[in-house]
Amino acid sequence: MQYKIQTTKQQQFIDITNKVAEVVKISNVRDGIAVIYVPHTTAGVTINENADPDVVKDMISALDKTYPVNGEYLHFEGNSHAHIKASLMGSSCTVIIQDGKLLLGTWQGIYFCEFDGPRNREFYLKIIKG
Repeated sequence: MQYKIQTTKQQQFIDITNKVAEVVKISNVRDGIAVIYVPHTTAGVTINENADPDVVKDMISALDKTYPVNGEYLHFEGNSHAHIKASLMGSSCTVIIQDGKLLLGTWQGIYFCEFDGPRNREFYLKIIKG
């Protein structure tokens, strides 16, 4: 299934955990996996802490220190930093479904990662029974 997402900042992490959990619940799959896929080269997906919003700020800050927006890049569009960051985050993640729920750690959440926004984006979600 395809889901639209509107980003509002040049770089941001949007917590999509509740959306994924809602789709799992509707699917009635008790055991299996959820695959989240982002079909963009300047956005990604990751799992990390969702209890303290400063973790997301720190992650973006650390990525910017290592791959600054205005680095010495050759790519003519000026968004090489976004391509690099998206590759580091990855374009997909997989979460186990156990007893009808996402098997995430106590503090974990699933984040859509924007590095070249704001934009109209999308992600795909596949629930696989198993």
